[in-house]
Amino acid sequence: MTSSGSASANLTRRPKRADARRNYEALVSAAQEVFAEHGAAGSLEEVARRAGVGIGTLYRHFPTRRDLFESLYLDEVEALGRTAAELADQPPWEALAGWLRRFVGYTVTKRALAEELSHDSEFFQSCRVEIYTAGEPLLARAQAAGVARADVSFDDTVRLLSGITKVQYADPGQLDRVLGIALDGLRAPGSSTPGQ
Repeated sequence: MTSSGSASANLTRRPKRADARRNYEALVSAAQEVFAEHGAAGSLEEVARRAGVGIGTLYRHFPTRRDLFESLYLDEVEALGRTAAELADQPPWEALAGWLRRFVGYTVTKRALAEELSHDSEFFQSCRVEIYTAGEPLLARAQAAGVARADVSFDDTVRLLSGITKVQYADPGQLDRVLGIALDGLRAPGSSTPGQ
């Protein structure tokens, strides 16, 4: 999916042998858990322990903490692309709203990783391109169907939702309610979708 910069270099580092791939996937899964619990300061030793491998195995796959952060971040960006493809057959509003909900989940859980990566880096910029490539067609399709506001760009939408994720919420349901209000604001005036 990724075609340029250090993001593609990160892809080429992914192991091909089955045993190495299992270790890689176990490390990524363990790192997601550790960083979700402890933020970007989570211990690499704890990541290796949870993955059931030694610290040397972790460093063979991810020579630096940044390499691990980039791999986790890239995995999430690729998941957004897969989600867009999976939703492409849904009605236009449902596809857009479903992807935007997934985007909010990605933004909330990956904020600590994003803060560790330079937003000006080639890696981060190539990931941003991938996100826009996944989401922009869904907005354009919803706009063409008359169910999303025509005066909103995808960049406007990303900024709106990114702002929502920066706020601390009193309870988990509050984020969903605020997101629902934002999605209602993205609807074309007078449009409605059954069951929405």
